Amino acid sequence: MPQQHLDRLTGTDASFLHQEDAAAHMHIGGVLVFEGPAPDFDDLLEHVRSRLHLVPRYRQKLAVPPLGAGNPRWIDDCTFNLEYHVRHAALPAPGGEPQLLQLASRIASQQLDRSKPLWEMWMVEGIGSADSSAERFALIFKTHHSLVDGVSGVDLATVLLDLAREGDPDAPAAPQWQPQPQPTTAELLLATVLSSAGVAGEVVRRAASAAVSPSRSLDAARDAVEGLGEIVWAALNPAPETPLNVPIGPHRRFAVVRQQLADYKAVKNAFGGTVNDVVLTVVSGALAEWLRSRGIRTEGVEMRALVPVSVRTHDQRHTLGNRLTVMRGPLPVYVQDPVSRLAIVREAMDGLKESKQAVGAATLAAVNNLAPPTVLAQASRLQFSTRLFNLIVTNIPGPQFPLYVLGRALEDLYPLAFLPRNHALAVAIMSYDGRIEYGLLADFDALPDLDVIAAGIDRSLDQLRLAAGRDGGPNGHDPSFDSTHSIVPSTRRHGRRGPAADMRAKRTGGTPRPRSDT
Repeated sequence: MPQQHLDRLTGTDASFLHQEDAAAHMHIGGVLVFEGPAPDFDDLLEHVRSRLHLVPRYRQKLAVPPLGAGNPRWIDDCTFNLEYHVRHAALPAPGGEPQLLQLASRIASQQLDRSKPLWEMWMVEGIGSADSSAERFALIFKTHHSLVDGVSGVDLATVLLDLAREGDPDAPAAPQWQPQPQPTTAELLLATVLSSAGVAGEVVRRAASAAVSPSRSLDAARDAVEGLGEIVWAALNPAPETPLNVPIGPHRRFAVVRQQLADYKAVKNAFGGTVNDVVLTVVSGALAEWLRSRGIRTEGVEMRALVPVSVRTHDQRHTLGNRLTVMRGPLPVYVQDPVSRLAIVREAMDGLKESKQAVGAATLAAVNNLAPPTVLAQASRLQFSTRLFNLIVTNIPGPQFPLYVLGRALEDLYPLAFLPRNHALAVAIMSYDGRIEYGLLADFDALPDLDVIAAGIDRSLDQLRLAAGRDGGPNGHDPSFDSTHSIVPSTRRHGRRGPAADMRAKRTGGTPRPRSDT
């Protein structure tokens, strides 16, 4: 894996550093629950140590060039101490899963120390099973978004997780690690100059390519301009104001939902679209129910989700760093009928895929690589502006086969996203071994009723399953996961029409009619 000493952060990677503050933490992660009692902690340490050479970035920390001359660099941490990053905890008896989620919330509430490699892993013992007295344990991962995005994170999981219960007995021994010496100020400046020359060379190379193939380059330029225009149009049509878009603090709540991937596939097979379309429809239904529980009317309201899309190519699938662009997908909370809601989501997402929005976002990411840090800081704040979206909804495809660590099978995999400024909820979804599991990360004070959204996700899927003719019944959600919170009513109302409706009007040249809850 090409992770070298003195590597420069890309513009996208650096933007996550610029966006972070004391309340908005830019780390992601997951809660992995395994069968059986926990392994000996020293055995886990040795297991991690034996795999670290496969991910060199996990032994590297940030180095900022003097006077802010360019993006930070990754450098080897000469004082790297594995025992600092891998930590040991146990739940008090009886150690239920709600206590595990509370611990995960507290871990997510703490920023990572930027003077050290930007990751932590916690082994948690003493977790009782939801349906038996069998003991389980968990690994809670926490990694800064500047280090790794969600899709490459799937590959990173395979570094510690094995495909067979007995592991890989033929795996070669880990090589001895020899860190590079701490770079001097002069070396950091020289690296910045050389990388700037490399960027300039890339600009020249692209210009030469454009001269050789002017028609192809003209088409690419036209697509980029159209994409940037669509992004500007989206910015001029902001997301509606909701109780999710308020100032947030550093503390978090975390809730999970377990469902079956087959249910999502059955719905998409019955009504068309993709699994991701069904996910957005389910989230829309849960948010609509939550808004109404607070006394907020949803007529004419179309919320907007920031949907990360990986642009990682096949030859980049084993590399770290972010290869992401984003689309702003619709959440039609004004529609009560679940099938109609899915049809609207599907139409809008098809339109976004056919549009140049993703091309424009990728163009902005490429321009960010040329931007000085001060400009990049402003651009990163614009990227996560409340005007553009109400919450993050990220759906990550995971492995559809069982995984193991030290002979213990992985039972559940709950992803952890992050909260930008003024965004009180992030929804992360990951599929694993026939299941689809939600991790709901929320601001502690803004969403005391997070359990209402979690329960609404189950009910929203059940409505679609029944409409698709799939047998009803429990879908795997355990109500013992939810804590009881009071629901604070609100009298705020919103009547703004949604961006998808405006896009339809733009394409047809007309003005969309406001929709009712039908």
